[in-house]
Amino acid sequence: MISGSLLLTECNKRLEHLYVDSHNWLFNMALNVTKDRDSADDLVQDLYLYLAEKCNPSIFWGNSYNIMYCQQFLKHRWINKQKRNNKMILKEEVHSDEIDIPYDVDRDINIQKAFDDVMNELKHLETTKMWPASKIFQLYWMSDRTLDAVAKDIKISKSTTFLAVKKIRQHLKEVINNPYDEN
Repeated sequence: MISGSLLLTECNKRLEHLYVDSHNWLFNMALNVTKDRDSADDLVQDLYLYLAEKCNPSIFWGNSYNIMYCQQFLKHRWINKQKRNNKMILKEEVHSDEIDIPYDVDRDINIQKAFDDVMNELKHLETTKMWPASKIFQLYWMSDRTLDAVAKDIKISKSTTFLAVKKIRQHLKEVINNPYDEN
């Protein structure tokens, strides 16, 4: 059994021998299959990448790789690519009877205004007796943490955290106009 770094060194040597000894033959074989120089070049490069990534000792032959395996790889890779390309149908133009709905800038402005109102209200609540609930709400709402995580971070019970968040949500519903309710 060959170790990982030794196997990688062996694969690189074999790839070098394959390139030196058989690159022209592989390219001509790929050109015969694809009928296009660029596609043939891409196909041979795919082969080299595949052999470098897989580094499979079972396809070693002599001081290189099994050339018949390489030939079959090129042939089947091209056939599979053609099958995949034939499944896709490209259409020149797409016509739709649906009417485009223009972008609603006013709605965006209303949403941004509501967000700013929420932030200002939270700042205002920090100056009132509701400041602890406001801070807990901000810790929860302005992060991706759960209520449980917030409770553990500030070392209070989950129910206290839940009630503080619920209290602030209710207050915000009463004070701020929700732009999503307007349709």
